[in-house]
Amino acid sequence: MKFEHFQKLVDMMFEPDGDNGILQRYRGVDVKQLNPLVLAYVGDAYFHLYVRTRLLSYEQCKVQALHSFSAQIVSAVWQAKAYRGIEEMLTEEEKGIYRRGRNAKSHAPRSASVAEYHASTGFEALLGSLYLSEQNERLYELAEASFQVISKAMMKEIRSKK
Repeated sequence: MKFEHFQKLVDMMFEPDGDNGILQRYRGVDVKQLNPLVLAYVGDAYFHLYVRTRLLSYEQCKVQALHSFSAQIVSAVWQAKAYRGIEEMLTEEEKGIYRRGRNAKSHAPRSASVAEYHASTGFEALLGSLYLSEQNERLYELAEASFQVISKAMMKEIRSKK
């Protein structure tokens, strides 16, 4: 992003509302109209926080270990595996949201295959959609099921290397 574009965004985003606050442009978000990459952006943030909080039940002192472990769990590779593990739990509407995210035009990092990256984007879009539509029970259910899928797969992988 060019600096001029960034300045325009800042000026627009942080416009005073006249009551010593910041103008809020969008009060109600229509999740179905949002770009799937925006949904994935929110879903990624939610899953990061979910995983970090969930890991506190295992470790509370070693922040570097928590960070390393959580970074691996939320990687595209493991999120793609999580989606495959929870897919049968999903409604047709949820699968549609996943497909919108998976099919969104984006660029895969080198740490995952293109298919894994697109699958993880779909997974994140699903979580973002649930979060923004305030379907908190369903969001928690799918995040926990995903965490369980990833945990079991990681343990299986670790044990097979011994």
